[in-house]
Order: sequence, then structure tokens, then C-alpha cells
Amino acid sequence: MSILEVRQVEHVELAMTEPTPPSEIFQERLRTAREQLRKWSQSDLAGRAGLPPSSIAHFETGSRKPSFDTLRRLANALEVTTDYLLGRVADPGLAEAGDPLYRDIGKLTGHDRDIAKDFLRMLAERNRPKSPGGDQ
Repeated sequence: MSILEVRQVEHVELAMTEPTPPSEIFQERLRTAREQLRKWSQSDLAGRAGLPPSSIAHFETGSRKPSFDTLRRLANALEVTTDYLLGRVADPGLAEAGDPLYRDIGKLTGHDRDIAKDFLRMLAERNRPKSPGGDQ
């Protein structure tokens, strides 16, 4: 058996022995990211993801499951990985999590993250090279 085949078998065995179904993990992770990480209401998340608030409620109760596109929109809005929402990893951080700046930003609530983004945008603009005509 090849290494790939062994890994596939291990993955299937692990999935079969998982105590919590993936859909329940998603519901839990979505609510945790929204409430504890970002301190947002369902309406806040819905607005940022471009979805109706009722969709967020359905996802959190498990009465509906998101499409791939919706999953991506939720992860982008919450600034977490889709792997976190799906229960594949325990850390909600983005790929840039190795950078200390991103590690600290990941600990902020939604409103504080917006302030930090605005500040970083201002710093980036300040450090942008000026055009020859003096305009920025």
C-alpha cells in the first residue's frame, strides 16, 4: 500500500470514529467565531457576508448547510479559515498567522479589527511612493 493510500485509509477511519458530526462542528464554530471572536450579532455577520440574517440563524441551528460559495463568504467575513469552520483545524487564524502582527489582530473583536484595518490602511497609504507630479 502506498503512503497516499495509507493516509486515505487513516483519514476515513478517523472520520468514522469522530464523536461530533461535521455539520455540528460547523454550527458550533460559526457561532463561536461570530460571538466570541468578533462579538457580532447574526445581523452583523449577515451584512458583512452579504447574506440574509435568517441564513445565519439556519446555519447555526443546523436546519440548512451552506454552499461552498457561502462557506467562503462566511470565512472571509469572519476572517477565519474554512478549515476552522469545518472543524479540520483548531486554530481560527488565517494563513498569515505566523506573522506577529496577524497573531495580535486575530485576538481583536470585530469593531477593534475595523479600527486596526483603517489604521494599517492609513500607514500603507503614507508609505506609498509619491507620483512624479506630487499627487498621491
